[in-house]
Amino acid sequence: MKVFYSSFALALVVAGTTSANAADAITVTSWGGALQKNQSSAFMEPFSKVSGVKVSQDEWSGELAKLRAMTESGSVVWDVIDVDPQTAEQACSQGLLDKLDYGKITPPSTLVKGAVLDCAVGISSYATILAYNPEKLKAKPTSITDIFDTQKFPGKRTFHKSPVDTLEVALLADGVPADEVYSTLETPEGVDRAFKKLDTIKKDIVWWEAGAQPSQLLKSGEAVIGLAWNGRVSDANKSEKAGLGVVWDGQIQGFDMWAIPKGSKNKELAYKFIKFTTDPKNNAELSKYVDYGPTVVEAVKNVSPDTLGDLPTAPQNMKNYLVQDAEFWGVYGPDLNARFSTWVSQ
Repeated sequence: MKVFYSSFALALVVAGTTSANAADAITVTSWGGALQKNQSSAFMEPFSKVSGVKVSQDEWSGELAKLRAMTESGSVVWDVIDVDPQTAEQACSQGLLDKLDYGKITPPSTLVKGAVLDCAVGISSYATILAYNPEKLKAKPTSITDIFDTQKFPGKRTFHKSPVDTLEVALLADGVPADEVYSTLETPEGVDRAFKKLDTIKKDIVWWEAGAQPSQLLKSGEAVIGLAWNGRVSDANKSEKAGLGVVWDGQIQGFDMWAIPKGSKNKELAYKFIKFTTDPKNNAELSKYVDYGPTVVEAVKNVSPDTLGDLPTAPQNMKNYLVQDAEFWGVYGPDLNARFSTWVSQ
């Protein structure tokens, strides 16, 4: 899909990016694959074109050990990194990231709920949603909690092999109100309650570890219903004509976030890049390539109406949703990951 750079040039004034010297350069590191390719088309290439700043790219898998080695040695070669909220909180608490100066980016009030952290700012929103194969079910699911209803929706169900989202959905399905999910999970009784709920369908679960897997499992019929990332399901429906159904009710929103590693050699240029990507016009560009929603509230009006209905942050898809609590997972994540791994292996 073609990028119209003229719109970025116009937005440049708003974003505050200025002409750069030929030697100006930054390195932006993301997760690789299709996501990074789309980010490059939407953000890195346009920023470089209109600012004159050379943008090199690298990939990582969120491994904090690598980031820690850079910061402790004083050899930080990354300037902006893509982090998920949980990684952002853990890295921030360990002193591996700079605390952001939102005065150099955008006022926090311009961003959607959950996109503002001390050390990271949300650049796009994705969601864990309920997906299903309508050819394998007699009834149509209406809520993310329907994944636990094996009577009405018999068959294998697929879950991400991670406690993140899995435990939240278990409590939602057990009747915990959305605004009490994380306070419940902070207690030993709440954690026990979540695992007890998961026990009821454990024998019916097919686990997935890579984002493309749930769509493949549902399309093949190996599972009939499951939790998946909305962009992956949408891509399967568009590129493979998978015909999968999506339920937005009860979606759990997560974010891709920009952060600046402690010790970045090009901090001011990093801020210029982040500011550019949080301009309302520029922030909406990623939605042209993948069904991830903008995090800037005003950016929604710049998204094509044909695309808007497939985004997590579309108003009609946010009537009942839960935002991942990054602070919670930053604190409790290590213990819950250990318990989850033990539970899965038993």
